[in-house]
Amino acid sequence: MPGVDTARGRLWIADHRRQSERPAALFIHGAGGSHLSFPAALRQLPSISPILVDLPGHGRSPGAGRAGIAEYALDLVALLDSLAIDSAVMLGHSMGGAIAQWLALEHTARVDALALAGTGARLPVNPALIKEIIDDPSATVIQITRWMWAKQAPDDLKRQTADIMVATAPSVIQADFMACDGFDLTPRLAEIALPTLILAGDSDKMTPLSLSQELARGIAGSALAVIPKAGHMMLLEQPEHCAELIAAWLKRALAGAGCD
Repeated sequence: MPGVDTARGRLWIADHRRQSERPAALFIHGAGGSHLSFPAALRQLPSISPILVDLPGHGRSPGAGRAGIAEYALDLVALLDSLAIDSAVMLGHSMGGAIAQWLALEHTARVDALALAGTGARLPVNPALIKEIIDDPSATVIQITRWMWAKQAPDDLKRQTADIMVATAPSVIQADFMACDGFDLTPRLAEIALPTLILAGDSDKMTPLSLSQELARGIAGSALAVIPKAGHMMLLEQPEHCAELIAAWLKRALAGAGCD
């Protein structure tokens, strides 16, 4: 089922649902990204049925992107409706983490738990990036790629990220950056009452560790796991370690929610 028609347009998905009794999990990528932000180790987690989505205007999904986090959240609600899924675990990276938080607040019944990687309750973006992604997209993608990865990350993974962003319209990336820059749920974090895991790279230059720590302090009962020697793309940099952390947390979270 590579393409799904929803009430808000067509979305490309990689549907890895295997057993109907396993809770669905929606994997939500970040600004200018695609479903390739999530490694095989996460797609093979034993306790969930993953669904990876390309947001509008990203990857293989058509469209022009969205102007705000709330709009992307509505796209995912429409996707769940089209797939006849009542609720799902939300695993969001970077901007995808912002979308997951918004879903938890404004569409709470559709969310079973949150796994948030490289994200925060606010995601300020350097104003220069917002301008330069239009003025000089090639050079800006190169700079962003440098910031996204830890120094020791393999060059082939860095090239993969750059290729994905180059294939995304600069106007879509700019809109993503503006959506992130205008996002701030800090005053509302106490309203989130769902099992929450937060993954943070200790060398993340895009979303500094301090923002993940702020997020963890704001969500009561959340767990924060700091990944050593990892940057913004910690899921791809250390896939097995991240998968182990998420699997252990899911076992506890889903058992507590009566989903096992």
